[in-house]
Amino acid sequence: MVPAAGSGTRLGHTEPKAFVQVDGRTLLAHSLDAIITSGVATTIVVAAPEVFVSLAEAEVAEVRRRFAGGAGSGKGRVPPEAIEIIVVQGGADRVESVEAALAAAGDPDTVLVHDAARALTPPSVFDRVTAAVSSGAEAVVPVLPMIDTVRRAEESPRWIPLDNDADVEPVPPGEQPDSPGEQPDSPREYPDTPREQPADVEVLRGDLDRGSLRRVQTPQGFAAETLRRAHASYRAEVRTLGEAARAATDDAGLVERLGVDVVAVPGDEESLKITYPLDLVLAEHIARERGRSHPDSV
Repeated sequence: MVPAAGSGTRLGHTEPKAFVQVDGRTLLAHSLDAIITSGVATTIVVAAPEVFVSLAEAEVAEVRRRFAGGAGSGKGRVPPEAIEIIVVQGGADRVESVEAALAAAGDPDTVLVHDAARALTPPSVFDRVTAAVSSGAEAVVPVLPMIDTVRRAEESPRWIPLDNDADVEPVPPGEQPDSPGEQPDSPREYPDTPREQPADVEVLRGDLDRGSLRRVQTPQGFAAETLRRAHASYRAEVRTLGEAARAATDDAGLVERLGVDVVAVPGDEESLKITYPLDLVLAEHIARERGRSHPDSV
């Protein structure tokens, strides 16, 4: 399943991210290429926003033509011509889109949920995730080690200087607030024009052990029954708690709430999430290098 929602505004585009182009083809087309080439899927369901369903169907048709013309061999267990590709209308968020795709997927034993923004994920990652689920894991995610130092951020109130040229109305001395730490009866003298203002500043608190942290990628693989159970449990929580329900960041997180272990397999640096303009530059480079190295591949 490939949710094709997600805004492209951070990339400088108005269309959903899945329809932004890299090396002359959309991220959705690149994603479909990787899944088909891996040969792990018998059915692919693309969840697209309502107004982009027709465009998604056109992208699917283009991918089918490329494979039919021999652009890609489909090196896995399922040949390209045997793979069913369905386009459905997605929902208002990722959870709703995955649920729409699940409803259209039939009754598979294993489900992979992939993010179209990770369009350059190598087929080998799909192989590793699928193999782990087939070996008995109920939930599997590809991961990479954390290489940056990570700190926890908190907002802390501070008094910060104002720009001397700032257009600020004078505040009567009797209405001036005390600075943090001062007593109400402090003899501080206030000027007619304030030189400080309150603001929340982000403060860093200590290091997190990056040796135990992982960067999570997609596709995320699941035993289908487990994923359906996780979504049902989340929906029940939303009905009960409303806005107080815990946010759903990804499907692996929903499954983990059931008490199911989420197993990690190696990811790939080329499976970057294309979110910002700099990511597009890197993605263009990767796609073009692949084309030079394997001119007959998809």
